[in-house]
This record gives sequence, C-alpha cells and structure tokens, in this order.
Amino acid sequence: MNRGQVMQVDREKCLALLGSGGIGRVVYTAGALPAAQPVAYVLDAGEVLFGTPVAGELAEATRNAVVAFEIDQIDCGSGAGWTVLGIGETYDVTDPGRVGALAERTPAGFSAIGGRVVALPLARLTGRWIQVR
Repeated sequence: MNRGQVMQVDREKCLALLGSGGIGRVVYTAGALPAAQPVAYVLDAGEVLFGTPVAGELAEATRNAVVAFEIDQIDCGSGAGWTVLGIGETYDVTDPGRVGALAERTPAGFSAIGGRVVALPLARLTGRWIQVR
C-alpha cells in the first residue's frame, strides 16, 4: 500500500478484526452532541456486546438506540493500520443462558455485574486499511 492510500475492507474481514475482542468505542448522542466512551467488548453471533451500569449517560444512550462502535489499530512508527466502524440499534441481552455463556469468554474490564449487557447488531459495517506515511 502506498503513502496516503485508503482501501476498503469487506464485511468478513471487518468481523475478523472485531473478533479479537478487547476495547472499542461506543459513539452515541448526549444532549444533542456526539459523545464516545471506551468499553470492553466481545463479538458474539455477529453482534458487539458490552456491559454498562444500569444508570448513567452510556446506559441511557444505549437503550434501544442507534449507536456506532469503532475499533482501530494504527502503528505509529509506520503510519499503517486499520479501522472498523459498525452501526446498529442496541438492545438488552436478558437471556440468562447467553449472559452466562458470555461471562466465560469476556475480556477483563467487561462487567455487567449489577448492570446490563448491551448487544449491538451490526446493520452497517465498514472498514478501511490505511497508510498515512
């Protein structure tokens, strides 16, 4: 890839990149302004899942709302990397079996103890390889 080049990533590769789990950003609206908050997440059945407290800005912003979710990885030395952005309408995961199964494979920092597990089906999913230097 040449300097300044951007290449599209197909849906399958986007899902593979998301599948690594870890930390991503939920992008939502707060007081009619854009906001973002980092969350620990896991990819399950093509959906991004993350925990939130029962109350608070992120909890309110992710109750059956359209939000975005973004992850990226950029090598500062080479300027090369990728970014993935998913958009969808959230819902609460309430099935005890699914919540229990997720508890066994969630990353450190993923916590819904006393809170909620939020699912984001990826209605739109885009990704890009980038080379800035």
